[in-house]
Amino acid sequence: MICIPITARSAEDTISEMSLASRYADIIELRIDYIPEMQDAETCIEKSLKSKTKPVIVTNRPEREGGKFNGSEQNRLRLLQKAIDLRADYVDVEFDSVRQITRQNTSKVIISYHNFKETPPNLNKIYNDICQWKPDIVKIVTYANDITDNIRIFELLKTANVPTISFCMGELGHISRILTRKFGGLLTFASLEGDKESAPGQLTASELSKIYHFKNINKETKLYGIIGNPISHSISPIIHNSSFIEKGLNSVYVPMKVLNIGAFIKKIRKIDIQGLSVTIPHKESILPYLDDIDHTAKKIGAVNTIVKQNGRFIGYNTDCMAAVMGLEHGLKKTKDTLNNKKVSIIGAGGAARAIAFGLKEKGCDITIYNRTLERAKKLSNDVKCKFERFEEICELNSDILINSTSIGMFPEVDRAPVPKNVLREGMIVFDVVYNPIETRLLQDAKERGCHTVNGLTMFINQAAEQFRLWTNIDPPVELMKNVAMDMLLN
Repeated sequence: MICIPITARSAEDTISEMSLASRYADIIELRIDYIPEMQDAETCIEKSLKSKTKPVIVTNRPEREGGKFNGSEQNRLRLLQKAIDLRADYVDVEFDSVRQITRQNTSKVIISYHNFKETPPNLNKIYNDICQWKPDIVKIVTYANDITDNIRIFELLKTANVPTISFCMGELGHISRILTRKFGGLLTFASLEGDKESAPGQLTASELSKIYHFKNINKETKLYGIIGNPISHSISPIIHNSSFIEKGLNSVYVPMKVLNIGAFIKKIRKIDIQGLSVTIPHKESILPYLDDIDHTAKKIGAVNTIVKQNGRFIGYNTDCMAAVMGLEHGLKKTKDTLNNKKVSIIGAGGAARAIAFGLKEKGCDITIYNRTLERAKKLSNDVKCKFERFEEICELNSDILINSTSIGMFPEVDRAPVPKNVLREGMIVFDVVYNPIETRLLQDAKERGCHTVNGLTMFINQAAEQFRLWTNIDPPVELMKNVAMDMLLN
């Protein structure tokens, strides 16, 4: 279920927002702690419960647990007791206050615990302590300081024998808000709009529904995701989730901001994940933690796709094929081929490795430019090509220039990896960055009379091959392309 919290500051606005929220929510949370005056809060409870069209949770969260109520504890509890007396469907009572509330059979009591600093190690003890007070619903909400904190929440949900609401707050807690149904959680909270969230990391009801198809998720849903840092810019979730729906698959794909790749891979095995996309900065560092690596990915020395096969994590690289296809598509305009082309690649990371190996097999003459000279030298040795100090790029004499770095990616859209005067008429300029579709580099290239290839073609090609590896089903390529364009242009 989706619960939408109402954070209005008056009874009139609360009732108006409740009406809007009823279109999307299964349950509505009335956050009376957002209403500054005691009398107004009492009026709000009375009017809201009379006019409700969906079940209502009444919450009066104190400042000590991340709420807005700053009056006396006596007055705070008086408002909660009033909600119980008026037969609210649910009343949320903090664990340290539950003994001061008089319960009645008509209102179900949610006994809640919040931690805005961390996900503590004693989750099971907290759960058992709450259960001693015989709650109708247990609520445990913590803060994620690492992506693996979510996994401990999932493990708690799987063992709970009382209806339980549990997830992590903050950016790193997004996946627990999205996946709570898969692991047995009763509901998730989602804001009515982007500026009306009641806790850090809360997604909107629209995001949950349109991107993640939240109400389709159940215990049998297969789990996929993308790991990287940063990750918030990625449009992979909407691409793959739309594809799963198109093909009638009970699967969901979520973004995971991963700080420590080794710890993550060790922990993620506990939740039966089926496949992962891998992006910056983990394409190379992930290799030691996999059970096996496909021949092409091993040769390249970078992985962008993981497939779970017979319980083992197998690494693949779909970037290589995708980049070559994108460039060959761009060359159709000039009726030319890649063979013998002079290619300069900016960067020496995972994407650069995939592109360099792919183009070497096509007979290209490659030079690597990178700010860290040692990384450029290592890649050139592996590929058997040339390398130069990054400063030498001003002397560029190439048929094709490729940016394989994240320079120019949203939100830093005004940056370009090279000065405009490096670009010359007739050159092909390829930027692997796809958000925005036309980067600053590509804008400069067009002004200089270059042919341009944007990163969206490569992105769709690699995503389509990932989909095929995960599902053994032909990917809906046109749908992927249309969804990506719609997301990036609107």
